[in-house]
Amino acid sequence: MKRVIKEGIALFEAESNDKKVREIVENVLDEVKNGGDAAVRSLSEKFDKWSPASFLLSKETIEEIISNVPEQVLEDIRFAQTQVRNFAQHQKDSMHDIEVETLPGVFLGHKNVPVNSVGCYIPGGRYPMVASAHMSVLTAKVAGVKRVIACTPPIKGQIPAATVAAMYMAGADEIYLLGGIQAIAAMGIGTETIESVDMIVGPGNSYVAEAKRQLFGKIGIDLLAGPTETLVIADETSDAEICAVDLLGQAEHGPTSPSILLTNSEKLAYETLAEVERQLKTLPTADVASISWRDYGQIILVDTIDEMVAEADRIASEHVQVMTADPRYFLKHMTNFGALFLGKYTNVAYGDKVIGTNHTLPTKHGAKYTGGLWVGKFMKTCSYQEIRTPEASAMIGEYCSRLCAIENFWGHKEQADIRVRRYKNN
Repeated sequence: MKRVIKEGIALFEAESNDKKVREIVENVLDEVKNGGDAAVRSLSEKFDKWSPASFLLSKETIEEIISNVPEQVLEDIRFAQTQVRNFAQHQKDSMHDIEVETLPGVFLGHKNVPVNSVGCYIPGGRYPMVASAHMSVLTAKVAGVKRVIACTPPIKGQIPAATVAAMYMAGADEIYLLGGIQAIAAMGIGTETIESVDMIVGPGNSYVAEAKRQLFGKIGIDLLAGPTETLVIADETSDAEICAVDLLGQAEHGPTSPSILLTNSEKLAYETLAEVERQLKTLPTADVASISWRDYGQIILVDTIDEMVAEADRIASEHVQVMTADPRYFLKHMTNFGALFLGKYTNVAYGDKVIGTNHTLPTKHGAKYTGGLWVGKFMKTCSYQEIRTPEASAMIGEYCSRLCAIENFWGHKEQADIRVRRYKNN
């Protein structure tokens, strides 16, 4: 039986401003389509108060920026990128081209072909999202993408030096100090000075996500990511302090970030509720996390492990932290999650920043139909066919001819018939 100890706003009930966002994004995309570079500059001035001589950072400028980044920061970025590169390479190595002879003389196969060009959006705003550079730029490069460009916004008129360093170290071919809808538009539509890309990836606010959605079809996208979600699954073997830390650690992302505790322990449920309030008194980002917890935080109490699995699959959270006696039970039985974090020794922050898995993950129930960003998202699995003997062509052709006639595709039928006439009994 399910009981809700703390209620939160249902995700889809909270989207009353979607129409306004759609209209704003549509207008901005039209401006860039019609106005090119001039429109991008005007929009950057309007939204970010940023209008440099060039949005593209030269190699000399990048090197100067990196020279002012503390060596410990650079070393930490190198460590994180080594982990991301290593896991992405293992993922790529698991993807194999195939070619099989399905009938005598009939060969079918597929090739994994990297996308030619990708635009990576690295969010800024309240937080400089350094880790997003590893997750997008670096993963695209491991996949074999030839041209990877990256955009990140200035933060209060300042260059986010560590983010620029991370983008450059990850292998970005072009780095633009440009944010928001105008960055997505410039990459997706193209301007006089920014060549459009085939695909855009990376997280962002609701405007960035909507811009990606509206451009999808003209270009590819990874997925629609945001706002951040976390689900903590815990039983009596866990404790309230660590549950509260893991809930608030994701609630600080933004005021609309859902954080949910799912438990079969009534004692843990109420202790965590009190512990969250205690920690909010000292958390430096409580101004954001407290609003997120107040409006979107939930505590759900169920009776059994199987009910926990069923409820977790219904929620289909972006991040699922499991702290139970047997966390791998959820790995075996859960089907809807962006990423799993198993056991008390791991947590979502590790995945967000350093451990090596990708942090761009599906939200808003997207985990019911897709996984997150990974090296395979940057690759197209393309099939091919080859018939190597006339006998095989005639044999397939006879079947094809009859099947085309069923559908009244007479031109298709003749494609088959001409080969039957030429190659049968050849």
